[in-house]
Order: sequence, then structure tokens, then C-alpha cells
Amino acid sequence: MKISLKRKKLNSGKISLYIEYYKGSYIDNDGRKKHLREFEYLKQHLHQDPKTAEEKRENKEALELAEQILTLRKADYIQGKYNIKNDRKAKTNFLEYYDKLKEERYESKGNYDNWDAALKHIEKYCPPAITFADIDENFVKGFKKYLNTKAKTKGGTPLSQNSKYTYFNKFKACLRTAFEEDYLDKNIIKSVKGFEQGESQREYLTYSELQALTRAKCKYPVLKSAFIFSCLTGLRWSDINKLTWSEIRDEDDSSRIVFRQKKTEGLEYLYISNQARDLLGKRGNGSERVFTGLKYGAHFNAEILRWCMRAGITKHITFHSARHTCAVLLLEHGADIYTVSKILGHRELRTTEIYAKIVDTKMKEAANIIPELKI
Repeated sequence: MKISLKRKKLNSGKISLYIEYYKGSYIDNDGRKKHLREFEYLKQHLHQDPKTAEEKRENKEALELAEQILTLRKADYIQGKYNIKNDRKAKTNFLEYYDKLKEERYESKGNYDNWDAALKHIEKYCPPAITFADIDENFVKGFKKYLNTKAKTKGGTPLSQNSKYTYFNKFKACLRTAFEEDYLDKNIIKSVKGFEQGESQREYLTYSELQALTRAKCKYPVLKSAFIFSCLTGLRWSDINKLTWSEIRDEDDSSRIVFRQKKTEGLEYLYISNQARDLLGKRGNGSERVFTGLKYGAHFNAEILRWCMRAGITKHITFHSARHTCAVLLLEHGADIYTVSKILGHRELRTTEIYAKIVDTKMKEAANIIPELKI
């Protein structure tokens, strides 16, 4: 492979500097010669006809930097070709590298938050100056042991099984990426088994409890409408909160919501029942939020609990319980698991299968199969 510094004239009159990676050529099916090239644009520019001392200085600095990058790229290639250990990358600070990967996930809020939460424990475990040259299998095993025996929550309690599972997975994802990018010369995470994911309890309402809740008084009508709407549709809080009238489509004899999930960013087409549509009321302007005045916070969460108490429900119900309620009620009333998975917007069917475990009619029947004892 030939690696060289190239120049390209831009419409602005300036010259862009870039590196060309020439990987040879081949003859295609039509007998024509094709060249294999890749490019790396350096975001360094030259003045085409520098007139002032300042422009000449800027050209000199840009060209010197581009030449330095070219030298590094050639060195990286030679090290990879001849299996020479890349000492420059091995000396990279591990914590700074992890933080860089974390910031790349900023647009994906849930994932970013998990990477950030894991970093707090990684920082407690790792020496500040640790580099990839210091990392081996014992280092990985040591972090797993730290999560299992020493790590604490903000409240001072041991981490839950799912927290250990999540944090260790982010730690491993970082090391896996580092191996792929040649910061590590060995995939050290392969030999270290991760944590098993814990099964969390999913609190939900039965049909009769939901019926009682609809009759009970809630201090905030918009909260009541939004919660019941979630029970009927399975929509997450984040999607209900940002729902606008332009996403509500009233079609012939049915209605549906066409929206992009905030969590997964996937485009969804969700049919809703007539009762769910009636909860929304009269149509507003396209960009106007459907549930105006809805807020997330301790005040509204506390009202959900008070509302449940007025309905005679003692379960610890949160807004997310409405989504669980929808899944359970759909399965109990005959919906197949694949359809429920699509309604909830799950990427993997195994996520929905947790609800099927809750609604196990065969086990329910088996519980009463033994004849009653005469006690």
C-alpha cells in the first residue's frame, strides 16, 4: 500500500490537504482497470496564493502538521504489517480513552448515562495514570471483583445484579473497541466471563385494578389521561411526553401514531384503539403537544402513588408500570407475543418473553390441578 499526501483545490479558493491510501488495482469484468483508493481528509487548508506574511505562516504550519500526520500513518501501517507493537497507542491513558468513547454516545441518552455511571466506578478502581500497556487479564478480573465486592451505590448499598451486569459490559465494550483499534495487542476480555443479567420485577396492574384506577380521582387530569393512554398503547413516558398532533393519524375507521421512538430512534407505526384515541380529545395544531402540562418529577410520581391508594391499589406503581400493564393485558387477552413485541417497539423478542413468563396460563391451571385436601 502506498500512503501519500495529496492536495485538492476547493471552490472557496483554498487547497485542502488529505492523505491517499492507494491499495493497488484490478481488472473488472469489462476489462477496465480499477484503482483501489481510500482518503483521509485532514481538515488542514492552504492559501492558494499566499500574499501576506500571516498567510505564508499559516501555510507552513498546516503543511508541517499534515506531514507529521502522514509520518504517523505510515508508521501505523508498518507496525501493523510487520506485527510491531504500537507503543504510541499502548501509552494512551485508558480513562481518557473511555471518556472519549462515552462522549461519542451522547446522542443516545440511555446508553450515554450507562457509560457515564460505569465510568464513576472505573475511576475508583483504576489508577489515574493507567495506560493500555498496564492492562491485562488480571486487570479485567480485578474490576469484576471490585464490582462484586466493593462497589457501592450513592446510598452506600452494594450494586444490584443488573448494575454490575451493565457496568461490566460497558467496561468490556471499551476494551473490545481498544483491541479493534490496536491499542491492545490481545483481546483480553475473551477469557473473562461477565455477570449474568438479573431478572427484575415488573410491576403492573390487573384489568380490575386498571378499571378501579380509571374511576378514582387524580389531582392532575393530564397525568391521568397520559397514564391510561400508556396502559392502552404501551407507549413509553418519553414518547408520550413529546407526542404532537402531527403524529396522530385519523384514518377512515381507525387511528394510529406515526412517530420515532426516543429510546431506539426507530420509526414506528402504532395502531391505537378508539378508546385510546378518545382520551386524546379534540385535535390541536400539528406542532402542538398532545399532553400539555405533563411533567416528569417527584411531584407527579408521588401523585401516581396517591392516586393508586385512592383506588385501593397498594402496589408500587410508576408511570413505566403502565407499559408493563399494556403488555400483560394484551397477552392475557389473546395477543401473540410477536405482535406484542412490535407494539412495544422491542428490538429483540426475548425482551418481550419476560411478559410471557408473567402471563403463564398453563402454570395458573396447574396450580389448581391437585384435588383439594380435606383439612
